[in-house]
Amino acid sequence: MTAPSLRELPLRVLPRPLLRTRRPALGGRGSAHLIERHARVYRHAWLVLVSGIFEPLFYLLSIGVGIGHLVGGVTGPGGQVVGYPSFVAPALLATAAMNGAIYDSTFNVFFRLKYAKFYDAALATPMRPGDIALGEIGWALIRGGLYAVAFGSAAAGMAATTFMRSWQDFEFITLATLPMFLLSATFYPLSVYPRPVQIVVECTPLYQGVALMRGLTLGVVGPGLLWHAAYLALMGLAGLWVASGRIGRLLLQ
Repeated sequence: MTAPSLRELPLRVLPRPLLRTRRPALGGRGSAHLIERHARVYRHAWLVLVSGIFEPLFYLLSIGVGIGHLVGGVTGPGGQVVGYPSFVAPALLATAAMNGAIYDSTFNVFFRLKYAKFYDAALATPMRPGDIALGEIGWALIRGGLYAVAFGSAAAGMAATTFMRSWQDFEFITLATLPMFLLSATFYPLSVYPRPVQIVVECTPLYQGVALMRGLTLGVVGPGLLWHAAYLALMGLAGLWVASGRIGRLLLQ
């Protein structure tokens, strides 16, 4: 019996059509297997996923409903006056999506990268760095999608994680997310700021998510929402590209 050639060996794990095509640099079909793996793991930790719903709910009950009785109406998108709970709820939904996606793509990814050596094992299979990056971002998007839209946050979080050296570096995550949560027109209209501050706030990713969710939930749909969606999509693609390249350099060189 002759030994199989090198060309025949991959057929044990890959279908023939995949051998005829080049694997995409930013991830391919292997990312679906990584998402499936995480879904199977979280079947036994479903409470972790469900718990993300309670944070915005508590904020809504305490601030939106409690303080809302004192605030009254607030000027929302398009200049219409809406009740304070209706103004705050979409922003809290966007914040929950950001937090869920960022924490999943930072703390969990860092542990798998530095301690569990999960990605070293994954790269010993036909998976590539792009598959890992897309799979992790895809799973974080699914988790954040339980609360709202989170592609940009997930991709940016994973890209940032590849530059972190220890758990202490995660203080920078809190340093970035907490001010965005408080200042990105979450609890009051953007118009309360001076114009220079408004420009800074409008450049933050959470503000894009807040404006997008608020416009959709309040029925103020217009071309301006496309800009917010494009901003988050471009941010997500940039994060995916950075994360894919960084994982390749960290684990394959």
